[in-house]
Amino acid sequence: MLSQETLEQYRRMTPSDRLAQTIQSMEGIERALLSGTAQQVDRKFELLRWENDLRNTNMLTAIAKSRGSSR
Repeated sequence: MLSQETLEQYRRMTPSDRLAQTIQSMEGIERALLSGTAQQVDRKFELLRWENDLRNTNMLTAIAKSRGSSR
């Protein structure tokens, strides 16, 4: 969980500040993500897609439950 101070700092950031921070955090990861054989790289991206799909499913389920319980 992020501290209240950190949340306030993020809220004060401009979209370009947030984008710059995101790009900075990704530097170096690209090399690791794209290294290996074509099959290894494909597996890395498939795992990322699977994790994102699972995260999206969990969020949609939680949203649906919260809407259902508020009625």
